Amino acid sequence: MSRRIVLLSSVGVLLFSLASAETNTSFAQTASVTLPGKIQTVFVIVMENKNWVTIKGSKYAPYINGTLLPIAAHAERYNNPPGIHPSLPNYLWLEAGGNFGVVDDGPPSAHSLTWTDHLVMRLKGKGISWKAYMEGITGTACPLADEGLYLVHHNPFVYFNDVTGDLDPSSAYCIAHIRPFAELATDLAKGTVAQYNFIVPDLCHDMHQPCNGISQIRLGDTWLSVNVPIILRSKAYQSGALFITWDEGGNRSDEGEETSDGPLPMFVLSPFAKRGYNNWIRYNHSSLFRTFEIIFGLVPPLPGDIAHDAELSDLFTTFP
Repeated sequence: MSRRIVLLSSVGVLLFSLASAETNTSFAQTASVTLPGKIQTVFVIVMENKNWVTIKGSKYAPYINGTLLPIAAHAERYNNPPGIHPSLPNYLWLEAGGNFGVVDDGPPSAHSLTWTDHLVMRLKGKGISWKAYMEGITGTACPLADEGLYLVHHNPFVYFNDVTGDLDPSSAYCIAHIRPFAELATDLAKGTVAQYNFIVPDLCHDMHQPCNGISQIRLGDTWLSVNVPIILRSKAYQSGALFITWDEGGNRSDEGEETSDGPLPMFVLSPFAKRGYNNWIRYNHSSLFRTFEIIFGLVPPLPGDIAHDAELSDLFTTFP
C-alpha cells in the first residue's frame, strides 16, 4: 500500500510540474521563429525629448558622437509624427502606428484601449517572442502607475487591455512580458532574449531631466555607453538590429516642455547596417513601425496612411 501511495504521489508531482511548465511557456514565449530576412532579433531603445541638433556635436554626449556615430547608420530627418505631443501619443504610435486620439500623458485607467491589432499581439499571433524592459519597475506586478523614476506613460504596452487583462495588476501575461531592465543583461548572457525587445530607461537616464545636478544629456549618454555595448557583444546581436531613437522633439534651449517635432536622433546598429552612413530621407515613427512589420513579416492592413511612409531600409546594406 505504501509503495502505491508513493507512486501516485510521484505521478501527481510530475503532472503538476508539466502543467506549471506549460503555463509558464504560454505566458512568456521563448522559442524562436525564423523571420523572413537575416535580421532575427530587434532591440529598440527609446530616449526622451531631444532634437538631433541638441545632441549632435554636444560636449555632453561623447559616447553618441565619438563612438556611436562612426559605427551606426543614422537619419538626419527623423521626426515624431507631425504635431503629436506629448510623450504617450508617440509611444503608442511606436506600438500601433497611431495615437488613438490620445493627446496627453494620462495613465492606463484614463486611456484603456481595446484595440487588438497592435504590434506585440500581432507578434504573439505568429509565435514571435517579445519583452519590454523597463528601468525602475519591480517585476512583481503589472506596472500600471508611476512609481519612483518609472513613468507609466513611457510604457505603451500597459495601455492595451489584451496585455494587462483589463488593467489587472496581477496579470500573469503582463508580468511575464514587461520586466525590470536589469534582467536584459541576464537574458542576453543566457541566450534567452526575445526576438522583439523594447527598452526604456528611467527618468534620470532617458535625457528627460537632469538628476543630482548632472546634465540630462550627459546622464543619458553615459547610460547608453554602459548598456549599448552589452547588447552589441551578445550572440543575439550577431543576427540582430538595434534602433535607438527619441520619443519626440524638445525646444532648442533644452528647457521646459517639448515644443518641436524634431528632427530627432535616430541610430541603427546592426551587422547589416551601413556603418558610419547617414541620409536625409524624411522619416517619422510610422517609418520605424513599418520597418518592424517588414522585419517580422507582418502582413498589412496598416492603420491610417502608414503604408505610404518610407521604412528605414536605406540605412541597411541588407534588409530585412
